[in-house]
Amino acid sequence: MAANKNSYKKSSFGPAFFFLEKPRREALADYYEFCRLMDDIADEPDVKDPEKQLAFWREETARVYEGTPTTDLGRRLQKDVRAFGILPDRFLLLIEGMQADLTGRIYQTEQELDWYLLRVAVIVGRATLDILGVKGPQADQLSWELGCAVQITNIIRDVADDKALGRVYLPGDLLDKYGLTREAVLQDKKTAKLPEVLRELAAQAEAHYQKAFALMRLFPHLKMLPCKIMGYVYLKNLAKIRKENFFSLAPVKLTKGEKLRSVLYALLKTIF
Repeated sequence: MAANKNSYKKSSFGPAFFFLEKPRREALADYYEFCRLMDDIADEPDVKDPEKQLAFWREETARVYEGTPTTDLGRRLQKDVRAFGILPDRFLLLIEGMQADLTGRIYQTEQELDWYLLRVAVIVGRATLDILGVKGPQADQLSWELGCAVQITNIIRDVADDKALGRVYLPGDLLDKYGLTREAVLQDKKTAKLPEVLRELAAQAEAHYQKAFALMRLFPHLKMLPCKIMGYVYLKNLAKIRKENFFSLAPVKLTKGEKLRSVLYALLKTIF
């Protein structure tokens, strides 16, 4: 199902949008609605003919740029695209990433995983920065670092949920390093070694977070607030997973209070 247009206001990220002008807030809400819709198409088991739905949204994206969208969301995105110069790849690459989920694409190397990270996380960051009015090579690098950090955190957190969908996002060569296989992860075999894999991935994510926070200092503080909140919340989630020693039968997630404390920390870092 599609996310409610204003669902971001009810989330712990709401304060990040409060400081933005109304057109930017609405454009971010529209784009995140699109992202949530694509994610639901790829992940929700009760979605009928997900391939056909993704194909529809590829066509609707083309119509957005041609000026002939057929959906309410498409018409809102058309306005946003024109106002903020959002490029077509911000939509099309995300759809490619969702298509990869549906087809069960396997990532043998970290470079192959980078292909996926670009499509499901980095490109979302680039669209966000388009809407915030932050563009250029340094903005692209920021979206890369923060997008990789956040998505690797998601991969670590969601191993159990992904297994239920028959998916493994851990690179094959990293599994090989610790004597594991994709099949072993899916079948819950040799799980004692899995935390070692996740610990190494966590170190990669933490390096990406540090680079991202350094890059944020190059841009106007208030425009970086959504990025800072996203970064600190997910970094806190990674720290909580680390406290569980990377071994849990269910995804380790932050409580509402923990998220709010991370949001407050980001606000204070921005103001002071």
